[in-house]
Amino acid sequence: MTDVIEFLSKEVDVVIDRPLGSTHPKHGYIYPINYGYIPNTLGMDEEPIDAYVLGESEPLSHFNGYCIAIIRRLDDDDDKLIVVEQDKQFSDEQIIASTAFQEQFFESRILR
Repeated sequence: MTDVIEFLSKEVDVVIDRPLGSTHPKHGYIYPINYGYIPNTLGMDEEPIDAYVLGESEPLSHFNGYCIAIIRRLDDDDDKLIVVEQDKQFSDEQIIASTAFQEQFFESRILR
């Protein structure tokens, strides 16, 4: 298993399996941002490490960017990377607003 902290400030490749505008297969909500995973990783939930891609307005299938933050879920073992284009920044408030569609159901904090 990989500690997600090691991804902070690093370049990562994200495979987008739930592009902007797609519907969650189980819960039915629509993804307002691109969401995917980091291939060849294993998180605490024994699944590939998940990533939210912020700042992109088109549905994507792949994204190469930089991890600027981590959403650490305090009541679940499924942390999420926040990935953006190089030199883009988002405040904690912007991250919370962008990911609330899914993160509203969990208690979490943002790690920088």
